Amino acid sequence: MKPNLSLPIRITRSALLLIIWIASVPGSWAQDAFKEYKGEVKDANTNEELPFANVTLIGTNIAVVTNSEGVFALKVPEEYTNGQLEVSFLGYYKKIIKLSDFEDKTTTIELTPRATQLDEVSVKQFKDAENLVKKVFANRKENYTNDPFYMTAFYRESIKRGNRNVSLAEAVVMIDKGAYDSPTTDKVNLYKARKSTDYKRLDTIALKLQGGPLNALYVDLIKYPEYFMTPETMPYYDFSFGEPTVVNGEVVYVVEFKQKKSVLDPLYFGKLYINSNTLALTNAIYSMNTEDRNLSSKLFVRKKPTNVKVWPDMVNYRVDYREKNGKWYYSYSNVQLEFVVNWRRKLFNSHFTISSEMLVTDWDVNRDQLASNTTNYKRSYILVDEAEGFTDPDFWGTYNVIEPEKSIESAINKIQRQLRRQED
Repeated sequence: MKPNLSLPIRITRSALLLIIWIASVPGSWAQDAFKEYKGEVKDANTNEELPFANVTLIGTNIAVVTNSEGVFALKVPEEYTNGQLEVSFLGYYKKIIKLSDFEDKTTTIELTPRATQLDEVSVKQFKDAENLVKKVFANRKENYTNDPFYMTAFYRESIKRGNRNVSLAEAVVMIDKGAYDSPTTDKVNLYKARKSTDYKRLDTIALKLQGGPLNALYVDLIKYPEYFMTPETMPYYDFSFGEPTVVNGEVVYVVEFKQKKSVLDPLYFGKLYINSNTLALTNAIYSMNTEDRNLSSKLFVRKKPTNVKVWPDMVNYRVDYREKNGKWYYSYSNVQLEFVVNWRRKLFNSHFTISSEMLVTDWDVNRDQLASNTTNYKRSYILVDEAEGFTDPDFWGTYNVIEPEKSIESAINKIQRQLRRQED
């Protein structure tokens, strides 16, 4: 029987829309002294880089993650330069490092894998993996904060045509995050941003991810379960247990899920990582089923020319949570969408990749403790082209950001060269 998924489809469309149309080419502690520490996190056995490893300044809420190449940079206020960093990664022993042990150049940090024996974790009380997932959402009030709080975050959004970057946007935002047991929608305040788009390389098509920085927040599955999986849609999935792993020394259940073959509408498949003690969701890595081009296209494509076909080829999501004082908080998310654009009477298709990610670099229950120059919080922001910020090497000041990977760094250098030529 084909289920009626009109509600989840409608919500998904409102959360993550790709707008396609014919292009008309055209204070706070942030001012204080700081020191920057750069590092690279690797597997101690294989020497492979570890992407999305968590790096936290102990005793504070200041944190970053490594980029896709395992590299990070953390800006630390001078009052904490005698402190320590905690570095952690799924399935590895965490490591504590003194800031005084960092070298002037990039410091390599090696994490040791931890093999988890099946007898370390009992799944007897959860013979049914679906029942365990239900417990995660039922325990939301116990595991996640019931008070509103404020976050400083870094947001990056990029568009590639093939392997070439054609648009890059970055921003520091302040997030007014509602309590997890409240229906209040998160709001963002744009503090500073920069964006540059090479419209000539967009092949007369302009692509925009609707919602801007707010999009990344909708991947917070605990805050917005209706965008992902609800008690009404759980029967449309098959659940099973994967091999358990470890996060910060605690055993974590791994639940694998995929939509049932009888379900025709595009749903999700992936893995949920669940703390075995508290049953809190610590991480989720999942994708949307895009096998049916027509149905999946309707979810994401809001507007397009009549003589072009557009469909998603890959839709990936990730969300990470961080624990402090017995409560879990949203800390990082990313969305990666690959689209195929097929023009009528054109021999070859165009392939576009849209990536957006949000990293919480600090948070507090009191907004005044974080940098904010306005009380103008909104439920949506669309970043407009303001390329001038790329010419300033100190544009971000003491705000922490996700270190650019090599392709992003190359794109930034190219933008800077173009701006210098315009000035000449």
